[in-house]
Amino acid sequence: MYALVDANSFYCSAEQVFRPQWRGRPVIVLSNNDGMIVAANRQAKALGVPKFQPFFKIQQQCQQLGIIACSSNYELYADLSAKMMQVIGQFAPEQHIYSIDECFLRLHHCGHAIRDFNLHGQQLRRTVWQTCRLPVCVGIAPTLTLAKAANHAAKKQPQYQGVCVLEQASAYRHVLSHMAVEDVWGIGRRLAAKLKLLNIHNALALADYAPALAKRQFSVEVERCIRELNGQPCIAWQSNRADKQQIFSTRSMGQRITDKTSLQQALSKHASIAAYKARQQHSACQLLMCFASNSAYDEHPVSFKRLLRFSQPCNDTQVIISATRQLSHQLYQDGVQYYKVGVGLLDLSSTTQQQLDWLSEPAGNPELMQTLDTINQKYGTDTLFVAAQGIEQKWAMRRQLLTPQYTTRWRDLPHIKC
Repeated sequence: MYALVDANSFYCSAEQVFRPQWRGRPVIVLSNNDGMIVAANRQAKALGVPKFQPFFKIQQQCQQLGIIACSSNYELYADLSAKMMQVIGQFAPEQHIYSIDECFLRLHHCGHAIRDFNLHGQQLRRTVWQTCRLPVCVGIAPTLTLAKAANHAAKKQPQYQGVCVLEQASAYRHVLSHMAVEDVWGIGRRLAAKLKLLNIHNALALADYAPALAKRQFSVEVERCIRELNGQPCIAWQSNRADKQQIFSTRSMGQRITDKTSLQQALSKHASIAAYKARQQHSACQLLMCFASNSAYDEHPVSFKRLLRFSQPCNDTQVIISATRQLSHQLYQDGVQYYKVGVGLLDLSSTTQQQLDWLSEPAGNPELMQTLDTINQKYGTDTLFVAAQGIEQKWAMRRQLLTPQYTTRWRDLPHIKC
């Protein structure tokens, strides 16, 4: 048996953890630069707030309805997610973190310890709430796809009280009959539209479709999905993910960049982020890409891109920042109001199996980078950083509705009055 544990409206729930007065009230969370609505809790959806809608279009409506809007507090979400996953991992011998707000548990050979899966799921929910103040739903079934379906039912159907266990074929066929085909894990909107042309409108109809025929008409992934819906395990989680072949760091600016110094600082910031990501997966880049552009909606949209190849693969922040500053002179043009900049690390290779050059000194300082990463991991992002990134980053992402970073910044620690 597998369990899928998924937090309910995670971003919104995370905002309510340290603000009990917000619980039970409609909350939405906005994307970078407070642009789009990326998360809305149940109360907000009940008031008709659509996801992925530009916030400025319904800002006045949200104020009239008393909907609480928050900027994305990524630091808080990441920390609460790590704590939640640690608690959930105590309920099974194996755990696979699927995303920031959901994870799978493998419950194989746990019959001697787990007599009742429903009680086990309820205990898991209570423990996560007691320790993290985050609401979760649990779906338990013989396959990963059915566990996803069970979790969907646990969220959508109140009679399950947040925990849905599908052990018998009759149980999961009942759940699948109430589930739209586009809600099945692995079935996107385009594929769902094609399936509906074959009169397959719900998950049960998909489960009854011939697997061999689905493989010929669509793909082997659809065949596996159908078999999984019938209780045949065909999909396994990947415990070891492949390293990324390219690493990018890019973002739209909170304030347009109009001078060369600010452009250099923004590129240096993204170079630092990309270099850290490369070190995390033990990779080094041979080719560096820097790019900058104004908005595609400007009267005269322009974009610039430059490449630089290193003599040796490198993941040192100082070396990469130095290279980006060289390229920034070629990217800058007077009169352009830069809206989006970024850095890409290409042609990656492993640092654990590296071909060294006896005639050249190694690029960078690995010991210094290890010290830098250790301090930042212990005390928080950008506790130490290269001065080239700038101290007052006026161009940084706009988050005007940002709540305090209660768990990752000393001055934001919550105060308790007794």
